[in-house]
Amino acid sequence: MTIWEAVAVLAAGIGAGTINTVVGSGTLITFPVLLAFGLPPVTANVSNTLGLVPGSISGAIGYRSELTGQRRRILRFSVFALIGGLGGAVLLLALPSKAFDTIVPVLIAVALVLVVAQPKLAAMIRARRERNGTTAHRDGGPALLVGLMLASVYGGYFGAAQGVIYLSLMGVLLDEDLQRINALKNVLAAVVNGVAAVFFLFVAHFDWTAVALIAVGSTLGGQLGAKVGRRLPPTALRAVIVLVGLLAITQLLLK
Repeated sequence: MTIWEAVAVLAAGIGAGTINTVVGSGTLITFPVLLAFGLPPVTANVSNTLGLVPGSISGAIGYRSELTGQRRRILRFSVFALIGGLGGAVLLLALPSKAFDTIVPVLIAVALVLVVAQPKLAAMIRARRERNGTTAHRDGGPALLVGLMLASVYGGYFGAAQGVIYLSLMGVLLDEDLQRINALKNVLAAVVNGVAAVFFLFVAHFDWTAVALIAVGSTLGGQLGAKVGRRLPPTALRAVIVLVGLLAITQLLLK
């Protein structure tokens, strides 16, 4: 890797760490850069996954005040994220590289519809509970746990726009502020990337220069993303999520 290629990978890591903390989809920045510099797809994918782990942790630390009071929820969701992330990592090595190409843009599109409709859907759900005299499940119920595990399978496999899917699921099924949900999303992303990376350490080949550069860049980006993301009002954050999601769909369809 030349010095200019190293600078490009570092810059991509900063961009990925920033956008991952605010929304997700940082993989769509780093993965194409690694491919452009000649890394095989699987090597690029596993190197990218490991390199982004410090960025996810950095973003979660940047959102630590929004995580206050969510310890029980974090532990519960993390179990399902860990199982799903490990399953996705196994699938990456077992399935053809094109296996998710058709379904992923559809998943992201559905997630974006849920993100846009989230305020109205949440209001409808609250009104229905009031009519029925029921209360919201503190952790979103079984539907959310299953949804998070399936989203984590995708995250362990590839992960582009994984954060968008997390935000859409939790936004509809949890009675929580969007910023607190975003903080939770960063923790789950760290769990999924972490367990997938540990699995890959034993069965896959890494480009350690790329890993180190992305790790440094994403750590810096995680702090930058937390500073930016925490200042966005819910409407602006929702708009950023939709924009990033649309860009992700476009890139996935054109690749």
